[in-house]
Amino acid sequence: MEKKDIQNREDVFLLVSEFYKKVRTDSVLGPFFNTVISDWDEHIQRLTTFWESSLFLKTRYTGNPLQAHIKVDKDNNNSITELHFGLWLNLWYQTIDELFVGDYAENAKRRARKMGTFLYLNIFQSRNQN
Repeated sequence: MEKKDIQNREDVFLLVSEFYKKVRTDSVLGPFFNTVISDWDEHIQRLTTFWESSLFLKTRYTGNPLQAHIKVDKDNNNSITELHFGLWLNLWYQTIDELFVGDYAENAKRRARKMGTFLYLNIFQSRNQN
């Protein structure tokens, strides 16, 4: 199969779905996600909308990913580390590289790296405010 760039919501859905298959079975990341997310279909749709909004500059996504991640960290005794974000990012890159090639694919990598850094720094900062 010849790879193409990410072009539409269907491509984003494929990326998000395949990525979370990896996350759910990962021995380190899986326990965080599998205990928090009860409706995976809804989560995949929400994250598809998030990434579609991010990549194609649409304003459909509503939600607060930062607050959700801070809560997960607190619920797990502040145990999320840079290792978790590194594993998450590696799986994201791996999934993109397996499925896509092009400008939007590279942009999805850049945005994930920036988002991971932003989330981790803010999670860490929130620990010091309590």
